[in-house]
Amino acid sequence: MDVSDVSIDVEAALAISDNLVFVKTGKHLSTLQAQIFRGAWSGCKYEEIAINCHCSDIYIKASGARLWEFLSAGLEEQVSKKTFRAALERYSLLNSDLTTRKIPPATVEESSQAPATSDRSNPSPLVATDIQLVEGPVELGSKLYVERPLIEARCYNAILTPGVLLRIKATRQMGKTSLLARILDRANEQAYHTVCLNLQLVDSQNLQDLDRFLQWFCARVTHSLQLPTQLANYWDRIFGSKTSCKDYFESYLLPQLDQPLVLALDNVDEVLQAPETAFHFFALLRAWYEEAKNSKVWQKLRLVLAYSTEVYIPLNTYQSPFNVGICIELPDFSPVQVEELAQRYKLNWNQSQVSQLMNMVGGHPYLLQMALYQIVQHQMTLKELLRVAPTEAGPYSNHLRQHLRHLQQQPELATAFLTVIETNKTVHLESLVIFKLNSLGLIHLQDNEVMLRCELYRQYFRDRLLPRTPIL
Repeated sequence: MDVSDVSIDVEAALAISDNLVFVKTGKHLSTLQAQIFRGAWSGCKYEEIAINCHCSDIYIKASGARLWEFLSAGLEEQVSKKTFRAALERYSLLNSDLTTRKIPPATVEESSQAPATSDRSNPSPLVATDIQLVEGPVELGSKLYVERPLIEARCYNAILTPGVLLRIKATRQMGKTSLLARILDRANEQAYHTVCLNLQLVDSQNLQDLDRFLQWFCARVTHSLQLPTQLANYWDRIFGSKTSCKDYFESYLLPQLDQPLVLALDNVDEVLQAPETAFHFFALLRAWYEEAKNSKVWQKLRLVLAYSTEVYIPLNTYQSPFNVGICIELPDFSPVQVEELAQRYKLNWNQSQVSQLMNMVGGHPYLLQMALYQIVQHQMTLKELLRVAPTEAGPYSNHLRQHLRHLQQQPELATAFLTVIETNKTVHLESLVIFKLNSLGLIHLQDNEVMLRCELYRQYFRDRLLPRTPIL
């Protein structure tokens, strides 16, 4: 038998490669790497692949180099763009039992099982491991992370830009922290220094005092870089907190680094609890961004800000970091992405089932993950899930009650939201009300008007927000 006797197409080769890489590295190939794989398999040049992926040539070449490293590890022989196809065909020849049916080796055993029912399926060991992450960030390498390919590619490309300011905006539980983790992982692959600070962890006493907050900020970055803290040498009351913080980065931290620093700040809007601190801190970040236009030292810094809401503090146009740089808004999942997610939970769903679930929860990543988790882990049917979803006995009860508490504490907001619930059309509301409801993730914006986020919220909140007639 020679290589030509083994029938292997690009998708089968990609599935085999992904499985081999995961066994050796614990990581699956990304969507971008899969696109590069398909293009290279077809003989495309990097320039052609870059156009199709909407990325720069340099970035595609760097990503391709990483792909060949992964494949070399998986195949246990050195491969390149020119040689990987021949190597995979040789592997297929030696393992023809895994490739004749054109399914990835990891799923050969599954093929002998009975087909999944229309609504549920037994979880594989991999899914059972990952499934516990449904309420938090999706771990690197998890099968349950669904890429938004153009967004990931744009973010990965952005951090290669000196002095960039990348802003990731979305309501809570939309995947900001999961995306941040992947941006930092990609930066690590470039041998960049990386630091991620979750601003939810700032003590209120530090947050309320600008000087203490900026010293905390500098100390945390220094600690993450495993450098000795030198605050006493750079903090000067005469110059003030912001100048001292700038000097600390400019004269100490950044010059110490031989590679760029990707500094990711998660939950940036938590600083808004202290408006005075927020005003000065955001102005400082904007100043650093401007410095990078003319300073090689500041070009080492690549800032990534993740936040849930628009920032409602009186920053003028030239002080705000929220009107410059690259803004990424995370959209809801599309039906195609929901179907892909269902498949990763080993659910053999058709378009009708995807539509039924999306009619209830929309394309909200967290709500979708929770639904699929319940169906797989607790062996529910889709029909059962949809029936209990808007009830106190359903899987969303904690999520819904938390929103209910917020609304009950703000009667004007509850009244406005009830108006949205009671109509199937877009509604015009006051700007501040829109801001608050959008911050909670309860509505969608359409130009200057809003509409309800999903049917789940209508069914749950409709009766609970209605004024109750007192019993005499």
